[in-house]
Amino acid sequence: RPTSPTVGCAKSRFVGEHDAPGRERGSRAPLTLAGREVGAVLRTRDGVAPIYVSIGHRIDLDRACALVLAAAREGRVPEPTRLADRVVAELKRRLP
Repeated sequence: RPTSPTVGCAKSRFVGEHDAPGRERGSRAPLTLAGREVGAVLRTRDGVAPIYVSIGHRIDLDRACALVLAAAREGRVPEPTRLADRVVAELKRRLP
């Protein structure tokens, strides 16, 4: 059964160290842990805080970053993540 590629994308850093990427959309810096590159710090909008991208399954880091950039056309995070955040926020508001 074929499986789809997966990508990790987060608004905050969970592990590793990095330098700041450039301030332009598409700029990136390596995210390293114990001297090994484990992801990228990617700027999805000019002058906006970067996001953290990691590979998941059946994809390399360059393609993962390209995919995240393509999906983050309007905002800081990719559109599927933005929509999921919105749904969760609405559900939280409805809880007593």
